[in-house]
Amino acid sequence: MEQTEQREWLRAVLVGGNINENPDFERSLEELESLAEACSIKTEAIFKQNLTAANSAFYIGSGKVDEVRETAEHVEADYVIFDNTLTPSQQRNLQREIGKPVLDRTNLILEIFSRRARTKEAKLQVESASLAYMLPRLVGMNDALSRQGGSGGAGAGSGFSNKGAGEKKLELDRRRIEKRMSELRKELGEMEKNRETQRKKRKDGQTPLAALVGYTNAGKSTLLNLMLRRFGQEEEKEVLEKDMLFATLDTTVRRIEPGDNRDFLLSDTVGFISNLPHSLVKAFRSTLEEVCQADLLLHVVDFSDPHYKEQMNVTRETLKELKAEGIPCIYIMNKADRVMEAGELPKRVGDKIYMSAKQGCGLEELLQMIREKLFASYVDCHLMIPYTDGAIVSYFKENAVVHQMEYREQGVYMEVNCRESDYRKYHCFVQG
Repeated sequence: MEQTEQREWLRAVLVGGNINENPDFERSLEELESLAEACSIKTEAIFKQNLTAANSAFYIGSGKVDEVRETAEHVEADYVIFDNTLTPSQQRNLQREIGKPVLDRTNLILEIFSRRARTKEAKLQVESASLAYMLPRLVGMNDALSRQGGSGGAGAGSGFSNKGAGEKKLELDRRRIEKRMSELRKELGEMEKNRETQRKKRKDGQTPLAALVGYTNAGKSTLLNLMLRRFGQEEEKEVLEKDMLFATLDTTVRRIEPGDNRDFLLSDTVGFISNLPHSLVKAFRSTLEEVCQADLLLHVVDFSDPHYKEQMNVTRETLKELKAEGIPCIYIMNKADRVMEAGELPKRVGDKIYMSAKQGCGLEELLQMIREKLFASYVDCHLMIPYTDGAIVSYFKENAVVHQMEYREQGVYMEVNCRESDYRKYHCFVQG
């Protein structure tokens, strides 16, 4: 399973168990097919089975396992992929019965994350999640070794343990993984301290932060790049945008400079997805917590997706888990050009805006909404600043919206829209 860009397609059979008529079952299977495609895996067949409860040995019934095995052999599948999370024993049993590598949804998402990670931190986070997933699955991973040796051979009578070679290998693997997980926790802990320091500096700088959140492939990176281009930022500051799940994983923070002294920071991080593995949420918590520090959330929604409401709920639940659900939010109904008439866009309804980041439609209206939210605490005031305090005049010119400025006998008269903290600090110069 190497580089998606080469598109060396592998084959897979997908399997889903619909427990108690889950209303999201069909949508989840469609999403699994898209996840497989993101790994250059072509779906050759899909099996579905209605269940009242998961089979403890195989998740699905044993008769269905036989059908899956026969089809996998017929289409020469490289993998059999389950939409459901499998226990270590279910995965082992299925692999033994089917005779093909068996993956579950978590496997697939971890594989995508391992390919997409670019920064050192993202790579370490993915490795940590992968090892956490692998550890309980060590037993039985190598059946050929797990029952080997024990009494004879070169080690007989030489003081070595009577434990089989495979069992010793398992124990060594377990220790190696646990040691590596400990090293990763330490290294990621140091990175988190550095990230916290960066956050504190940004807070001290008083520049407000807006965070792009939403389901994977909703258009967050496209929107970030659109804003950067709109205000003349260098091309190298743009982020990867691609029509695929989890195109970007790394948290990116960019300064948006509209030119009116109301700059703000805009962050883009990993998208959400239903049934996102807990190990990944845990591993990426430090970067996802960038969202918790935001003054405003920009919830980007793929309005053209028939399941956009369910995707919005997944995002809300993930934000709730991160304890970020109380932050003010603007809902960006993106890709609206695919389902609405061009003359209807952009359209603003309360805290929602229907627009198209790809077409550049609705950006000015969105920026106005962001200003209204981020700079709601700004106050209008009239100042008379003595000529002896020229540094204060320069400060307001750089950090406030100056509506009017006149040089008068008493000093410099300014009408500004400024931060409430600056209004309080320089209240002695306020007139009226």
